[in-house]
Amino acid sequence: MTAVEQQRLQTLLSVLPRSPLLSGSDPGAKRAEIADYFTSVFDRYESLFDVLASDAAFYDKPIALRHPLIFYFGHTATFYTNKLVLAKLLPERIDPQLESVCAVGVDEMSWDDLDDTHYDWPSVGQVRAYRQKVRAAVLKVINNLPLHLPIQWDGAWWPIMMCIEHELIHLETSTVLIRQHKLDYVKSLPQWAPCREQRAAPDNELLTLPAGRVTLGKARSAQRYGWDNEYGERQVDLDTFQASRYLASNAEFLQFVEAGGYADATLWDEEGLKWRDYTAARHPPFWVWHNTWHLRLMTEEVNMPWDWPVEVNCLEASAFCRWKARETGKPIRLPSEDEWYRLYDHAGVQEVALEPAQANLQLDHFASSCPVTQFAHGDFFDVVGNVWQWTQTPIYPFDGFQVHRLYDDFTTPTFDNQHNLIKGGSWASCGNETLRSARYAFRRHFFQHAGFRYVSSNAQVKEPNAYYESDRQMSEYAEFHYGNSYFNVPNFPRAMAELAISAMADQPAKTALDLGCASGRATFELARHFEHVTGIDFSARFVGQGAEMAKQGVLRYTLTDEGELVSYRASNLADLGLADCASKVTFYQGDACNLKPQFSGYDLILAVNLIDRLYNPARFLEVVHQRLNLGGKLVLASPYTWLEEHTPRAQWVGGFKKDGENYTTLDGLQDMLGKHFKRVGEPQKIEFVIRETQHKFQHSYSEASVWERIL
Repeated sequence: MTAVEQQRLQTLLSVLPRSPLLSGSDPGAKRAEIADYFTSVFDRYESLFDVLASDAAFYDKPIALRHPLIFYFGHTATFYTNKLVLAKLLPERIDPQLESVCAVGVDEMSWDDLDDTHYDWPSVGQVRAYRQKVRAAVLKVINNLPLHLPIQWDGAWWPIMMCIEHELIHLETSTVLIRQHKLDYVKSLPQWAPCREQRAAPDNELLTLPAGRVTLGKARSAQRYGWDNEYGERQVDLDTFQASRYLASNAEFLQFVEAGGYADATLWDEEGLKWRDYTAARHPPFWVWHNTWHLRLMTEEVNMPWDWPVEVNCLEASAFCRWKARETGKPIRLPSEDEWYRLYDHAGVQEVALEPAQANLQLDHFASSCPVTQFAHGDFFDVVGNVWQWTQTPIYPFDGFQVHRLYDDFTTPTFDNQHNLIKGGSWASCGNETLRSARYAFRRHFFQHAGFRYVSSNAQVKEPNAYYESDRQMSEYAEFHYGNSYFNVPNFPRAMAELAISAMADQPAKTALDLGCASGRATFELARHFEHVTGIDFSARFVGQGAEMAKQGVLRYTLTDEGELVSYRASNLADLGLADCASKVTFYQGDACNLKPQFSGYDLILAVNLIDRLYNPARFLEVVHQRLNLGGKLVLASPYTWLEEHTPRAQWVGGFKKDGENYTTLDGLQDMLGKHFKRVGEPQKIEFVIRETQHKFQHSYSEASVWERIL
């Protein structure tokens, strides 16, 4: 080993820095602290992929429901680029192709939803080289960006912290994927060494927690970085309840397995039964039978450590609790989020600031779980750390929830009553994940380094209120697409879809692309005529509304009436005559200026109120023909509201003087599209109305033009 390699190994074996305080009195010191935090996290993330034994390990999926590891190797770096470009902290992209392929597609899918999409993945060498360019670019930003303390939600330094904490999330989730990979694809390394301690498994017992009040949420002035779902406040009074002293161990869960718990349908709810039957699960996912039980760790299998916490999904944990309740005659269940906070406060847990942590957290101790008796917190053990703990509470927004403009899809896709909160962190949890305020959630079938402790209580866990879209802009667009018409003006997305369908005449109508689909109404309307329609929007939240409609057939939202007064609306596809179209549409998040290659071969592309909101409309217009079949139609519509906040002045397509004469957007479209398209007919002005309150409306016109691809 060279001296450089020895130094790198020593750095990787050292304790990861903690998430920095956002306040301070010395900007220079804070800048240096954040630079160290960034490089430590960036390098530790890269070191994780050193455990892969070959390049093939990067491209063979560990599980069918996620991308191969080459995606995650590149994703965190592209996230830095994409977010810092969006925040105008980087002047331009570093590698548009790689940043497109590795940008989105991270969230776990349904257990029966296979993704067979073909991707042209970059080589391992390309990603390594790209990561080094990103490392240098981000350090340049950190070293030169003016810093005024404290760092705040809407400040220029917030996206830097966001990107670092985002990489720490993927540091952990990638360890889970590697743990599910073939053993031939991984190798052991000293910087990722597991615990070697095994002891006799303890007999678990229930301890009483007295009644008390808990406060959830954090203030905007909090001292450490937080994700959108953490801000706000909730106070609740809890009655006395009991909680298990230890996390459920492998030994304790073995009793459930040997009692036939997986085969007993009475112990599983409907969702759990469907998952169990589909997967044919008969034991926890990381248990391996070789004449006796073994446990799969990240890079090896070991004899079963019976005193380590069992790792299961929420469905398995819930089935165990039903079995335990039947065996003991006590009301055993998973804790609510509120109850976990009561346990945290009662045990006197301190947030992780000491080094090393007094818990199996932050990669301070092992690259694996450890005995459930190793880290005491008051009378309990592992209130935080070792493994995440499933709760019975689906994630929900606190009052006053807001999304960050640079990451609008961090939490909002999980407000579906299908993602349950996990608390406490695991051995691989670092940074924000270790804080009391952290709120992370996964689908109930999903496997993380997650186990559970159980509680005994007669109190019923209240499901959070059904989520209504309450963000004002999103609600206005939900109403604009699926709600009432005003002042006798026809529904605009439907009118645009009808115009596009009319323009097709007798041409083939197999596939269409609704680009800039917003909430998706036109996507469904096009599906009346086309065999399949793809809806793409830059905003994941808009895409989420369309996807929610397609999946549930209903979209719920609030509308501002006046001041703080709102009304509640629900629109459904059946009432709109679109129920049969749901199976013919698919929604994706994407950048119209940098679309992935597979979005091509369309008979129609509809782009409504899009071009004057693009950061580089010329880039879109100059290559859009490549996405369209010869003879296919491109339908553009726009009010031509050119604003520098969306499009730099130099990138406007029209709306200015050129050579001393008026140069309209239609002139610009003709110049940019003329080589590959001919315009069909004259432009039409289509009016639309957007409701802001019950007393205020926007009335506008969008100019629609039809173009046929000729070359």
